Amino acid sequence: MKKNAGFSLLEAMVAVAIIAILAAMAIPSYMTKIVREQIEKAMPLVAETAQPAVTMAWRTNQIFPADNVAAGLPVPEKIVNNFIQSVAIENGAIHMTFGNRAHSAIKGKILSLRPAVVEDSPVVPITWVCGFAMPPGQMVVKGSNRTTVEPQYLPAICLNPKKS
Repeated sequence: MKKNAGFSLLEAMVAVAIIAILAAMAIPSYMTKIVREQIEKAMPLVAETAQPAVTMAWRTNQIFPADNVAAGLPVPEKIVNNFIQSVAIENGAIHMTFGNRAHSAIKGKILSLRPAVVEDSPVVPITWVCGFAMPPGQMVVKGSNRTTVEPQYLPAICLNPKKS
C-alpha cells in the first residue's frame, strides 16, 4: 500500500475556513484600535492650542473663557488637523468635533475636555478631565461634557473607572 504524505483538498479547505473565521473575529477589534489611535493623535492639537489659552485665563482672572474669542483663539472651524474639524471653547470646556480624515465611526462626534480646579486654591494647576472620566478628589470639574463618541472608542483616560 502506498500512503500520501500531503493534505487533501478537504483538509486545506477546513484550514482556510478556520483562518477566515479567526480573521472575521479580529477585524472589529482592529477597527476599534484604529479609531482609538485617531482620537489619541488628535489630542495634541488641543494641548498645544486651546488648553494653554484656557489655563492662562484661569491663572490671571480665576474665570474660564466663555468661547474661543474670549480665550483669544480663532473661531472653532479654524482650529483643525487631520482628524478634527473644529475645536470650540464653552465656559472653559474644550469640545473637539471629529471630521476631515477621521474614521466614519467618529466623524461628526464630539469629545469634551473639561478643566478641574480647586476653587479655593487657584495656585493648584488645572487638571484636564477627558470625556466621561471623573475629576480627582478635592477638585471641581467646570463646563459641560458634550462627549458623543462611543465609550468603546475612547482611550482609557477618558472613561470613568468602574468601582470594585
